[in-house]
Amino acid sequence: MAKQASTKTVVIVPGGVDEYIEECPDKVRSLLMDIRSAVQSAAPGSTETTSYFQMPGYLYEGYDYNGMFAWFSFKSPNVRLHVRPPVLENHREDVGDFATTKAIISFPVSGKIPRALVKKLVKASITEMKKKARR
Repeated sequence: MAKQASTKTVVIVPGGVDEYIEECPDKVRSLLMDIRSAVQSAAPGSTETTSYFQMPGYLYEGYDYNGMFAWFSFKSPNVRLHVRPPVLENHREDVGDFATTKAIISFPVSGKIPRALVKKLVKASITEMKKKARR
């Protein structure tokens, strides 16, 4: 029997990102602000929320998964960018030596946020979301 996709809908409440960042350790706040700025630059007009996974996320309404296409989080010792699969697989050469899972790329807090890479991956995640909507 084929597995059906979840049709779960979450009530999205904009905001909460400033509070998320404020709750993180002082030493990572500037990195979180930097990744936030890069995501916002790559996704103008998107809604910013912490409603979906209790971490900062971004959405454009009218798409599957509540329109969510990117998130970021802090899990020591990394700041992490979460994107839709298969974005990281499709950008394996760009990702280089950063640690990844199917949907998460981790940036060590000892370094800088690679803003150009973040923007590229976020734009690719938006493209994946829109491609899925056309099917």
